Amino acid sequence: MSVMKRKGFLLSALCCAIFSFVFLSSANGRCAEINEVETEKIAVDLVRDVQKGGYGIVRTDELKQWMDQKKDVLVICTSPEEGYKKGHYPGAVNFAFPIPELKDMGEEEKAAFVKVLGPEKDRVLVFYCGFTKCTRSHNGAMWAKKLGYHNAYRCPGGINGWISAGFPVEKAD
Repeated sequence: MSVMKRKGFLLSALCCAIFSFVFLSSANGRCAEINEVETEKIAVDLVRDVQKGGYGIVRTDELKQWMDQKKDVLVICTSPEEGYKKGHYPGAVNFAFPIPELKDMGEEEKAAFVKVLGPEKDRVLVFYCGFTKCTRSHNGAMWAKKLGYHNAYRCPGGINGWISAGFPVEKAD
């Protein structure tokens, strides 16, 4: 199977998984607390961002496994510094991105970003922000790919998903 077909299959599987989770997590398939139209919008926007950015995605529980296995992964919080200080994934570094898609990045900002990411273009990089709907992590992963990093991922659940899973957080002074 070609890389493009595999990516298309994976993105389709992601959409199905999100919709299945929402459907199965409610009694009799009725979502009293979840607005299905909003869930669909978030899921489709996520898939479109992943396609456009050319990066991978990783679930919160998968990332936790990578970290527990001591996989060589650099985790980057793309939230503003004050959010990072309140709580972040253990060992994560901070490089803030805006929410709207970042179409252009100045040379100084690119250099600062590359300094955080390091020289190893094959290292696994995982970007996260606050929650699935937030697109700061999209900007981080997309720009890592644009700058030649091969293994950029987005963890869409963000810090809210991490906390909801009961995983520990670190706080900065």
